[in-house]
Amino acid sequence: MKIQKNSSTVSPFSGIAFVNNEFNKSGMCQLIDKELGRRQSTKGYTYSNVIKNLSHVFYCGGDCAEDIQTHVGNDLKLIPNNVVSSADTVLRVVKELSTDNSTFFSQQGKSYNFNINSNLNNLNIKSLLLTKQLIAGESYDFDYDNQIIPTDKYDTKRTYKKVNGYCPGIATIDNKIVYIENRDGNANVKFEQAATLTRAYKVLNDNNIKVNRSRMDAGSYSKDIIDVVAKNSKLFYIRSNRSADLYSQILEIKEWTKVEINYKIYEVASIKFTQFCENENYRQVIMREASTDNQLDMFTGDNFKYRSILTNDWENTEKDVIEYYNQRGSSEKTFDIMNNDFGWNHLPCSFLNENTAYLIIMAIAKNFYNYVVEKVSLVFDDIQPTTRLKRFIFRFITVAGKWVYSGRQWVLKLYSDRPYDLLMA
Repeated sequence: MKIQKNSSTVSPFSGIAFVNNEFNKSGMCQLIDKELGRRQSTKGYTYSNVIKNLSHVFYCGGDCAEDIQTHVGNDLKLIPNNVVSSADTVLRVVKELSTDNSTFFSQQGKSYNFNINSNLNNLNIKSLLLTKQLIAGESYDFDYDNQIIPTDKYDTKRTYKKVNGYCPGIATIDNKIVYIENRDGNANVKFEQAATLTRAYKVLNDNNIKVNRSRMDAGSYSKDIIDVVAKNSKLFYIRSNRSADLYSQILEIKEWTKVEINYKIYEVASIKFTQFCENENYRQVIMREASTDNQLDMFTGDNFKYRSILTNDWENTEKDVIEYYNQRGSSEKTFDIMNNDFGWNHLPCSFLNENTAYLIIMAIAKNFYNYVVEKVSLVFDDIQPTTRLKRFIFRFITVAGKWVYSGRQWVLKLYSDRPYDLLMA
């Protein structure tokens, strides 16, 4: 086998030129610089330059800011008129976009740090509106959860999972992240969650995004949280915690209905919820299944496993409510995508507030990826709107190409017969 070297500037990541073009054409650059303002720097790198650079690193398969210098920076510089900053500039901008922490005190006097970055969260919503992934005036289903992000940084705290890290609260609509608020890893998920949700709903409402249904796990089962959710949603569905009061009501149920859910048979029933919302028309949807180990439940004294969902939905059947609640697993998939595809498992900064800015910037990058991959899927048969980033890189980004100046314009010469030209139509 003979090898012939060619020093010609051919890029193996020429597909990124189409993403870059879409980023510019969509108006993302103008939106970022309008919302974040003028950057005080003599180097000439705007906020949109740097956020675009960081996004493109991940779109090309990188997993940290340093990859802009060690792997993909030269390929990004081949794109005509594309401004590419250094990794140091990227991290400097992340720090510039951070906000000061807020400290809250529990009833026991313990202090917990939260980071509330309203500017970047508002930019994220406006970018979703710009790309028409959200439509002003429309109503959507809202999911909220807290995620442990394990990391050893200067200010991380011990989490309930016995690792150091942060515990951000994250709101999603479908597969789109719409709000992030970071917090100390040792903060209980219920602590100040009502205030966090109030801010999350407000940024949506301020941008004329309506919430139809809200869905949350048992970490949101608290009166002050439920009050906020009920006020800001037409309907809500929250997993209930086990309690003696609830199980005393369950013991009074005389009639159970058998239903099939995910190929298993359960018994279901509904009761009016009176534990701490006596004046509200709330409903507990109860489901039970026989225990396989015949161990008696400490609350009910029988061998059933019970689960319950608190809701204000009295129109749908128990099966409908349970099946809708079970669909919240899609938000867990979003967390997996952020961790493994968009750098959440490799936080670059040393402090809570700086890493919060990074989390939101990468959420903006992920949301824009959703927009791009949907457009590409209309032309490429082997790419779907749900295609994960790694497959998208293999099937779209990694194509050999060379920029040639011809006829007073730049032309991208691709060494492929795939339908990239149709994307420019």
